Amino acid sequence: MSSSVQTVLTIKYTGDEVKTSHLDKWYHDEIKNVSDEFQAVEVDSEDPLFILYTSGSTGQPKGVVHSSGGYMVYADYTFRNVFQYSDKDIFWCTADVGWVTGHSYITYGPLLAGATCVIFEGVPNFPDASRFWQVIEKHQVTQFYTAPTAIRALMVSGHHIPEQFKMNSLKVIGSVGEPINLEAWQWYSQYVGKDRCPVVDTWWQTETGGIMISNLGEIGKHIPTFAGKPVPGIQPVLLTPEGKEIEEKNAEGLLAIKFPWPSMIRTTKLDTRTTLKVKAFTPT
Repeated sequence: MSSSVQTVLTIKYTGDEVKTSHLDKWYHDEIKNVSDEFQAVEVDSEDPLFILYTSGSTGQPKGVVHSSGGYMVYADYTFRNVFQYSDKDIFWCTADVGWVTGHSYITYGPLLAGATCVIFEGVPNFPDASRFWQVIEKHQVTQFYTAPTAIRALMVSGHHIPEQFKMNSLKVIGSVGEPINLEAWQWYSQYVGKDRCPVVDTWWQTETGGIMISNLGEIGKHIPTFAGKPVPGIQPVLLTPEGKEIEEKNAEGLLAIKFPWPSMIRTTKLDTRTTLKVKAFTPT
């Protein structure tokens, strides 16, 4: 199979010798030829902004296309409200920028809000399990957003590690990527949030472009393992397999969103009724 690749931009990241080919160009050489000025290009609000492929864990794998205007409005709106971001706050989302959490809450949402952000490269337990907590304390992070997988990995090393760090700057801590189990939620709240920071347990998908269900910072009651209420403007419903809306409580069904929201995808057909099966009940 022939390749259409003509140039590979290569970054010299370490002092090790790197074997290159005729396709490679060194970043540090090429950047010298790039102007410091950049003229922004105007686009229509419905022009495609990016395409991002889902993993297929919640349904058939698909390429999701988000448009420029709606996606950016919703990323900004949810960032400001879910995390209750204010001027002079310092926000840190530990996600990979290559998946939707990184797109929405490392890049677009925070930058649209003019936020100060920490951008992290690496893993949470290298060189040791205090890496996250060192960064929070050193850079006075106010909002911290990570995944239950990372929390569980750090729990193994013991709560005595985060206890070594004050982390007094934290105001809101968040969870993303999967449902968070009770033990991880309690550990996160007690040893990272010091039992004073609200835990925003966010529910959303690549297809939605932004957070759909979550408490808004300290607004609302925070119940372990429950994401909370829909973000204002979002109207989730439960459906039967035939598509009929379920109105009774303590019912099981397929979770769907009743009305459009700003970042709803237009160019990829999505039937949310085929992706999620949940049991809904009123927590006490």
